[in-house]
Amino acid sequence: MTTTTPPVDPVASGADPRKDSLIEYPSDFPIKVMGLNQDGFVHAVTAIAKEHDPFFDASSVELRPSSGDKYLGVTITVTATSREQLDNLYRALTSSPMVKVVL
Repeated sequence: MTTTTPPVDPVASGADPRKDSLIEYPSDFPIKVMGLNQDGFVHAVTAIAKEHDPFFDASSVELRPSSGDKYLGVTITVTATSREQLDNLYRALTSSPMVKVVL
């Protein structure tokens, strides 16, 4: 017979999930996104950022083309409010067909 223990609710157990993180929330959090240097890439990245951070400021975006100009690196800085928010943002970015790499 196999017994399983139910998952522990960190809030009910008194644990604070924010204490387990190396990130202090809220904080400015830069994310580097790379993709082909094509029309609409920057807009797609900033639209995803805005979905996950309503206070996202698109004027803070930094762009770095590759040496051959085929790829574009886009650095966005979001206001990170939780691990869940960042996880959802990373999932949304990586699922975009225009995005090649997210760091």
